Amino acid sequence: MASIVFDSSVVLAHLNKEPGSEHAAGLFGDALISSVNLAEVIGKLVERGARLDVIRMALSRYGMQTVDYDEALAERTGALRLQTKELGLSLGDRACLALAEAWNLPVLTADRNWAKLTLSVEIRMLR
Repeated sequence: MASIVFDSSVVLAHLNKEPGSEHAAGLFGDALISSVNLAEVIGKLVERGARLDVIRMALSRYGMQTVDYDEALAERTGALRLQTKELGLSLGDRACLALAEAWNLPVLTADRNWAKLTLSVEIRMLR
């Protein structure tokens, strides 16, 4: 059973060995990630020249459970626009928050701007 939802920033921070990312290492096997956020991670890695087969292999080692982005998550993601617009949250950010809300789980992010949010979702900061 999952215990946390990961934002794409957490996965990227860990892959880049950024400060604080070691705190996520023990949580990967218990983490959910939205397919939207997975696409963000893959996109960033492809931009840096990584091949898709290498990315797939690297991400499979993390053991995260990917949750398909469905109509209910899409609706909630859209509805979060008004509450998050002022802070400039992206579609991926809102998809992550919608998933955490739907599964009633805390979310882990490296995006410090999220600390300013006042939502029903518990937001934990990577650093």
